[in-house]
Amino acid sequence: MDNFGAGGSFTEYHAMDFKDDVVLMGHDGPGHIAIAQSKTKVRPLAVYHGKVGRGLSVEMSVKHGPVTLLSVVESAGGLKLLAAEGESVPGPILEIGNTNSRCRFPCGARRFVNEWNSHGPAHHSAVGTGRVAGKLGKLAALLEIEFAQAGN
Repeated sequence: MDNFGAGGSFTEYHAMDFKDDVVLMGHDGPGHIAIAQSKTKVRPLAVYHGKVGRGLSVEMSVKHGPVTLLSVVESAGGLKLLAAEGESVPGPILEIGNTNSRCRFPCGARRFVNEWNSHGPAHHSAVGTGRVAGKLGKLAALLEIEFAQAGN
């Protein structure tokens, strides 16, 4: 994702807001500050993500606007690239010291999750800014691996 100029932060979906029809996505760990909506925050945590003890974590949201998700999927035929394009949109996020964003997909939150999961991805993926699914499809063709896109 970074080689396509999209940045790329570790992510997974962890909640759905059915009222606003968005998927809440984020993850503790690697965040790409070049794709942050605003300044990143260092948040002290009394409970460090369910582990014993306290700690500091870096909190940010992905820039509002177009985003692309990428998952490397193991399929019966080998590896497959799975992509989805949506929008990072403003709104409340969980203030838990992670990268957290609200993502809206053209097909809606419910259908996106069903389509994404139908390809059997691991729960971790990457999120980057912009629309790069077309480039990911071309990369898959060059690598001679399968490509799929969900959430249109």
